[in-house]
Amino acid sequence: MPRAYWINTFRSVSDSDKLRAYVELAGPAMKESGGRFLSRGKAVAAFEEGTPERTTLIEFSSVEAAVAAYHSDAYQAALAALGDGAVRDIRIVEALD
Repeated sequence: MPRAYWINTFRSVSDSDKLRAYVELAGPAMKESGGRFLSRGKAVAAFEEGTPERTTLIEFSSVEAAVAAYHSDAYQAALAALGDGAVRDIRIVEALD
């Protein structure tokens, strides 16, 4: 079963306190679900319709594991903390190898 990558791009942040609360909960939730952070932070460069806001890349053992992480109680608590504090784009893609 191929690995999967979770790509979380923040399109905009309207409440830095809510973002901070989300980050404190989301990181441990991803790790508990088997995620391994490969990159996170503001984009070094953004092209076309890309945004320089915070982007996170997390590796999972499979697509199923990544989707389960999203639906986990721990991650849902992180989402509740974020609330309307940001607009994001989350994608889960399957690795090629």
